[in-house]
Amino acid sequence: MTRGIDHAIPVCAVHELQDGEAVRIPREQAGTADDIAVFNDNGEYFALNDTCTHARASLSEGWVEDGQVECPLQQRRVLPAHRRGAGPAAVTDTVAHRVDVQGGTVWLLPDESQLTDGTGHEPA
Repeated sequence: MTRGIDHAIPVCAVHELQDGEAVRIPREQAGTADDIAVFNDNGEYFALNDTCTHARASLSEGWVEDGQVECPLQQRRVLPAHRRGAGPAAVTDTVAHRVDVQGGTVWLLPDESQLTDGTGHEPA
C-alpha cells in the first residue's frame, strides 16, 4: 500500500499557524501509528511524530525555536531530520514528515514508512 503524494493532508491555512506554534494531526487522520505535530518556525514548516520518545509527551504542546522543538515535560530538544546534528542536546530518534506549502495552505505528507492500514497497524 503506497499512498505517497496521494496521501497529502491539508493542515491549515498559512496564516492560521502562528510562528512558534504547532498543530496536532490525529493518527486516524494521518493514517499513521502516531499523531503528527506540524510546526511553524519563523515561516519554515516541518513535521515530526507527536510523541516525545523519552517522556511520552505531546511535542505539539512543546516550544519551537531556531528549528528545535523542546519537550513540554523536560528540556530535551528534538530536531527535524534536516537540522540534526545542530547540538548535543538534540534527540534524534524521532520520525520527520514532509510539509509543503501550496496556494496558502500547509500540507502534510506523512512518511510512507509510517503509514498504517487504518487500524494503527502496518499493512501486510
